[in-house]
Amino acid sequence: MSHTLQFGRLSAADHEAVSGLLHRSLVKWYESRLGQGARFGDSPAPFLLFPQVYEALDPGEAITARDEETQAILGICFTHERETHLSIGIVATSPEASGKGIARQMMQAALDKAQHLGKPARLVSSLLNLDSFSLYTRLGFIPGPIFQDVQFNVPETGLTIPVPEGHERVRLAGPEDVKRIADFEFITQSIRREKDFHFFLRNQVGDWRVFVQEDAAGSLTGYMVVSTHPSCCMIGPGAATDEDAATALIWQSLETLRGRTTVILVPCLAARLVKTLYRWGGRNVELHVAQSTAIPPKTTGLAFPTFLPESA
Repeated sequence: MSHTLQFGRLSAADHEAVSGLLHRSLVKWYESRLGQGARFGDSPAPFLLFPQVYEALDPGEAITARDEETQAILGICFTHERETHLSIGIVATSPEASGKGIARQMMQAALDKAQHLGKPARLVSSLLNLDSFSLYTRLGFIPGPIFQDVQFNVPETGLTIPVPEGHERVRLAGPEDVKRIADFEFITQSIRREKDFHFFLRNQVGDWRVFVQEDAAGSLTGYMVVSTHPSCCMIGPGAATDEDAATALIWQSLETLRGRTTVILVPCLAARLVKTLYRWGGRNVELHVAQSTAIPPKTTGLAFPTFLPESA
């Protein structure tokens, strides 16, 4: 089974193929290694959201591996060029084409792109998947912060906990906040991705809410994005100056998701915040690690990555 790699736009027909590939790949790996394939359901339909969002946000940046004869998609790697870096999102290969080095070839193509741009490549990967972790570190990625995937089953009536201090300074963001949010993330996390915040607030593909918190002087102390789409109910991306700001933003995000099951990636080093989330009913379901081809930059505050979009 010979194949070719290419950058390019994904057609509507490709979206169906990619969603099926993502579903099969995840079910196969998690079932064979962890006995958890059922967590991804029986249908690939929810995974349609990924190519839909990525093609709307970053058209033409996907890398596909295709069978030379049939043009069937054997592998997919989503890349996201940003002001400060190139982010690499989902990397998946068809179970039928496993063992052919397709993932490594797609990753190398992404790294070649990053080198051409003169920017570091960044990604967030599961720490349960040592195959991927080994591949990325062999290719030169340097592991950085570790995150706990904390899951909540939010009651229909909301959380039965005291409202955290600072919640009164949390509000929905508007278009006028885009540059402020991008500047805040650059100052605290040393990355910039302004187009993402325009995308969230236009809210044309997917379903998003963006919250910000300000201090008494009106300066930003954090932001948090919430995906409320049925196919991806998740909190993040986000950033905050400290654990108190993060607590208020997460509380507001959970209130937005009453009656839903959701996940947020929380820095393991934020011990006080983690304990608070445990008291609120959160439980760990996985671990992820941020990696970069450059020495991780100095950051302040807390970062909260996400699975969609994986642009940090």
